[in-house]
Amino acid sequence: MVSDFGVLSLLPPLVAIILAIWSKRVLFALFAGVWVGGVMASGWNPVTGTITTWQWVIENVTDSWNATILVFDFLIGAGVGLIYKSGGAHAIARALTKRVNNSRAASVLGWLLGVLVFFDDYTNTIIVGNTMRPITDRARVSREMLAYIDDSTAAPVAGLALVSTWIGYEIGLIGESFDSLGITLGSYAAWLSSVPYRFYSILAIILVLTVAYTHRHYGPMLHAEYRARTTGKVLRDGAKPLMTTEVDLGAPKEGGDVWNFILPIFSLVFVTLYGMWYTGGGGATYAEEGLMGVLSNSDAATALLWGSFSMVLVGLVLVLGRKQMTVEEAETAIVQGMKQMMMATAILVLAWSIKSATSAVGTADYVVNLATSANIPAGIVPLIVFLVAMFISFTTGTSWGTFGILMPIAIPLAYQITGGQIGPVLYASIGAVFAGGIFGDHCSPISDTTIMSSMFSGSDHIDHVNTQIPYAVTAAGSGVILYLLFAIGIHSWPILLPIGIVILIAAWYVLSEWYGKKYGIPHGKVPIYVVEE
Repeated sequence: MVSDFGVLSLLPPLVAIILAIWSKRVLFALFAGVWVGGVMASGWNPVTGTITTWQWVIENVTDSWNATILVFDFLIGAGVGLIYKSGGAHAIARALTKRVNNSRAASVLGWLLGVLVFFDDYTNTIIVGNTMRPITDRARVSREMLAYIDDSTAAPVAGLALVSTWIGYEIGLIGESFDSLGITLGSYAAWLSSVPYRFYSILAIILVLTVAYTHRHYGPMLHAEYRARTTGKVLRDGAKPLMTTEVDLGAPKEGGDVWNFILPIFSLVFVTLYGMWYTGGGGATYAEEGLMGVLSNSDAATALLWGSFSMVLVGLVLVLGRKQMTVEEAETAIVQGMKQMMMATAILVLAWSIKSATSAVGTADYVVNLATSANIPAGIVPLIVFLVAMFISFTTGTSWGTFGILMPIAIPLAYQITGGQIGPVLYASIGAVFAGGIFGDHCSPISDTTIMSSMFSGSDHIDHVNTQIPYAVTAAGSGVILYLLFAIGIHSWPILLPIGIVILIAAWYVLSEWYGKKYGIPHGKVPIYVVEE
C-alpha cells in the first residue's frame, strides 16, 4: 500500500543519490536509501523499518526476472573470465589494433559498435564494454570515456530501434492508453511518429560521436581523458572498478587467438536472439503479429541467460578441446570471473530494492501529481512531461519504471487538453516520456543500466556517473530548448531537430573552450595517442 508522505517521499532516493556522490560508497548509500524508505513505510519505526528493508531485498532477489538477471550476470562474469584467461581478449585487441591504432579510432569504433548492437541495451553494454575495453586501454582511452560511450549508446539506441527488446514494451504502454481512451490509431504508428520528438536520445547519440571524434571534452571527463593520454592511467589512482579482471585473474595464457573471443561472443549474441525468438512464440507468433509481436512476447531475461550460458559453454569447449587450459585452470577462471560480479550484483539488488522503497512511499505519484495539478496550455505538455520523466527516472533509477508510471498519464493529458486531437502534441508527449526516462536513468547512480555500463567497462561507478552527467545535461538542455520552441508553436520535427543539433554543437564547443581555458588545456582537446607497434 502506498502512503501519502508528500514532499518527504523524495527522501529515500535523495538520501541514496546524495550519499553515493558524497561518499563514493555506492553500497552504503543505496542501503541507506532503502532503509530510510523502510522506516518511513513502517510508521517511522526503525526496528520494523529494518525488517521491511530486508523483506524488500529478499523479494527482489527472489523475483523471477531479477533472479534470472543475477544468474545471467554471474555467467557473463564466468564467460569473460574464460575469454580473458585464454588470451582471447588480448588476441582480438591485437588484431583490431592493427587497424584501430589510435585513441580517436578506438573511441569512434566504440560508438559505432554501440549503434550496431541495437537490439537490447543490456546486451549492448556487455558486448561493447567487453569488446572495447582491451582496445581502448591499449589506445589510452579512459575507462570513464568507455563507460560513457557504452551507456549513452545502449538505452538511446535500443529505445529508438525499430527492432529491439524495448519496442514491444513501449508499444504495449501506448496501446493500453489508446484502448482506454477509445483511440483507434495503431500503437506502432504512434510509436513511430513519436521517434523524431525523442530529442534527448537522438542528441545524446550525436554528442557521443562528436566528443569521440574531436577529443574535445569538458567537465570531469576532460581530466579523465587528459590523465589517460598523458600518463597511460585509464583509471584514476584509488578508483574502484566494478570489474577487476586483471587483478582477479592475473596474466592471460600465452597462445590464445581471436577464436577464443569471437566464438563465445557470437554464441552469446546468436543464442540470445534465438532465445527472444523462441520465448516470443517463434513462427506462430510471427505469422499472426509479425516481428513486433515476437519481441513483445519474448522473455529477454531468459534469452540473455541462455546466451550467457552458451558463451561459457563454447569458451569451455574451446580451451579444453584445444588443450589451452587444464580443467582446474578453466574452473578457476570461471570462479574468478564470477567473483568479479559480486560488487555489481550487490549494487543491482539494492538498486532494485530502492525502487520498492520509492513505490512504498509514493515518490513517483507525488511528482506526477505536482505536474498535473495546474491548468496548462497544450503546447507545453511535452516539456512538462519531459521534466517530470527526467526527475522520476533520476530519483528512482529506472527508465522502464518511469515509462510505466508516466505514459498512462501523459497520453490522456495530451489527448484531452487538445480536445481529442491526434497530432504533434500527442506524439511529442509520448516521445518526451521515453526521452526523459532515459535521461534520468543515465544520470542516476542507482540506475541498473548505468551500473552495468560501469561494470562491463571496468570503470569506477561514481567516476562514470560524474563524468557522464555534464554530457547528459548538455543533450537534455538542448532538448528542453526544443520543447520550449514546440510550446510556442514550432511543431515540425524537420525544423526542430536541425535546430537542436546546432544548439548541441554550439554548447559543446563553448563548454570545451571554457573548460580548456580554465584548466590550461587549449580548446579542451586532449592529444590523440598513437599505439606503438
